[in-house]
Amino acid sequence: MDTMNVTKIVGGVCGALLVFLLFSWVAEGMYHTGGGHAEGEHKVGYEIEVAEASTTESAEAGPSFEDMMASADAEKGKKVFSKCKACHKTDDGVNSTGPHLFGVVDREIGKVAGFSYSAGMSGKGGTWDAATLNTFLTKPKNFIPDTKMSFAGLKKEADRANLITYMMTIK
Repeated sequence: MDTMNVTKIVGGVCGALLVFLLFSWVAEGMYHTGGGHAEGEHKVGYEIEVAEASTTESAEAGPSFEDMMASADAEKGKKVFSKCKACHKTDDGVNSTGPHLFGVVDREIGKVAGFSYSAGMSGKGGTWDAATLNTFLTKPKNFIPDTKMSFAGLKKEADRANLITYMMTIK
């Protein structure tokens, strides 16, 4: 092979690389979501703000939470608890990613020995009664903004009532 053929091959590879880089640069410019995030944080897509529905409308649409609790089913709550199993255990004193839920109903908020809570959770005060659990499980970040719990919440009031009824049996 003479030097002219080698030069053609190297030129072809370099040309292909330049075309690839050009297309990559154009695509990045077209589809990059841009900055606006905290340093080191990377988000994909766009945020869409949605207005929250008022609680008075949803309360008028169906039975009250107290009525839901009166007819709640612990067995159905046990099925809903499957969403919690990844981070919470029901055995007394066995903490995981989240604190154990043994005897959680009527327990002080943020007071499980041996578990490191966020400042907001440990400083919240109060006890986990049915109404407080209902509010928390609706959307945890609304109840305690700096909670380490990444769970989005349970939208259905019946699921929350069933879950709380199930948690009342864990003693």
